[in-house]
Amino acid sequence: MNVIRLGWTLVHFLWQGALIAVVYAAARHFVRRAEGRYLLACAALASMMAAPIVTWCVMGQSDSTSVVAADRTARVPGTIPAVAISLPATVPATQNAPWLEWAVGIWLLGASALSVRLMGSWMTAERLRWKLTRPAPLEWRQSIERLRVRLGIARAVSLRVSAMVQSPVVIGAWRPLILVPVGMLTGLPAAQVEALLVHELAHIRRHDYLVNLLQSVAEALLFYHPAVWWVSSHIRTERERCCDDAAVAAGGDVLEYVNALAELAGSRPAHLAVVAANGGSLADRIARLLGESRPPASGKRGTLVAVLLLAATAYGVYAQDTPRPEFQAASIKLNTAGPQLHLIRPQPGGRLVAENATLQMLIMNAYHVQAYQVVGGPGWIGADGYDVEAKPESETSPGQMWLMVQSLLADRFKLALHRETRQLPVYELVGAKGSFNPPASKDDCATVGRGELPPPGTFPCGSVGINMTPAGLQMSGGKAPMAEFARMLAMLMGRPVIDRTGFKEELDVHLSFTPDESTQGLPGASPGAMSGASDPNKPDIFAALQEQMGLKLTSSKGPVEILVIDHVERPTAN
Repeated sequence: MNVIRLGWTLVHFLWQGALIAVVYAAARHFVRRAEGRYLLACAALASMMAAPIVTWCVMGQSDSTSVVAADRTARVPGTIPAVAISLPATVPATQNAPWLEWAVGIWLLGASALSVRLMGSWMTAERLRWKLTRPAPLEWRQSIERLRVRLGIARAVSLRVSAMVQSPVVIGAWRPLILVPVGMLTGLPAAQVEALLVHELAHIRRHDYLVNLLQSVAEALLFYHPAVWWVSSHIRTERERCCDDAAVAAGGDVLEYVNALAELAGSRPAHLAVVAANGGSLADRIARLLGESRPPASGKRGTLVAVLLLAATAYGVYAQDTPRPEFQAASIKLNTAGPQLHLIRPQPGGRLVAENATLQMLIMNAYHVQAYQVVGGPGWIGADGYDVEAKPESETSPGQMWLMVQSLLADRFKLALHRETRQLPVYELVGAKGSFNPPASKDDCATVGRGELPPPGTFPCGSVGINMTPAGLQMSGGKAPMAEFARMLAMLMGRPVIDRTGFKEELDVHLSFTPDESTQGLPGASPGAMSGASDPNKPDIFAALQEQMGLKLTSSKGPVEILVIDHVERPTAN
């Protein structure tokens, strides 16, 4: 009997779900803010979940009201016996129909399959916590802590770098973890990275991981009703918009955040039903942030036709990557002046001047990567030097200028590339004797304002620089975080350097060493480029680290994001 009751419950939800969807669609027209639309969609889905439960309970009560009334006239000889009269239930909950058993069986198969899928997705998400991941650099862990406090999140939030994701995701409801793809923390400007992290922290503050899990349960149980999927898709879309608004409100720069989203436009995040930060068209989100509206669909069309038309429109209008800005004028000439320094000098206002710069150097600067992250292409991309002068139409920011350089490389060098993550050799930076405890940092670095240059021979506080001298190479810096030192070592060595020292304070850097085959990552720092600069009395970089700073580099392997050159040509004429 319960099978028949369940069958009628499922049947009744067909009209109940449609009615709730109609009411939701009408109410949605009067709500403009993303937060309001999100709450309205959540209320509609919650009503859809409650409707079958209420129907089941009402049918149970109806069954119990079926009573037998009898004529209670005293049994007197010669009178007619009492006759039992059946009073039917007010709701025919248990009306038998052979097809109901088949409907319940099909529903059980579908709900079970989607429930198993949901459980597998949850297990996959939990494995992502540790599979091919590593702790984020110290300065970004400190940044996430600062942003967490600023957003009023009471729970501790972890930040790790993962080779398994292509865009940031949040894992976990009680112990939240933010996973970011390899290369994002170093491949994007700091302001853009912070905006993306604020977006993920907004998911945590709003408990979106848990809400999305409950939402996925609703989809599994009520999978047969199209209105459930329609309302659920609205929840995911509005959730992303709410977090976009939070990121823009925290950073205050819409264009900076849009540029960060555009960098992720080609990524495809892992499909995890329980991952909160996954929903909504990225192109639609960017268009909304920029104030561009989409034409409303006609309410008179059928649902399927409307969906197909919207999909076709989205493909035609938004399928392409966000176009990059371009320089108004640019000159690229092959350098014929002979051996000289390679220089790339961004100028105020977004103007670029480069002298004897190789294409590899231009790619490194334009895409914010290091030499070991550029793979493929002919040998001339790292050998031929070019003199470049480019200027924008109007004053622009450094971030926009590097996007213009990307457009310039695609136009003049016909450069085409894509991103990959590979397991490559890396260095781990550890204490030479098991622990690292350098003396306290001295205040002997240069404090300069934004846009100012430090005095000759010095570096700004918090940074590390490399000097090329006739006697060899010198690495110097003051009050610098260990992450900055590891970054410069990676640039020099041509291989990622992972900080394993556990040192969280600032340090001074004073290293003097001779170039060799291991220091070819930095253009111009190889023995061939520094002819006569190798001093046999000076140690190599490995010995210098151990003798002068108490550190050592050990070889290992790890996930590294790279840019693979698919096609490139020598530049066209000006």
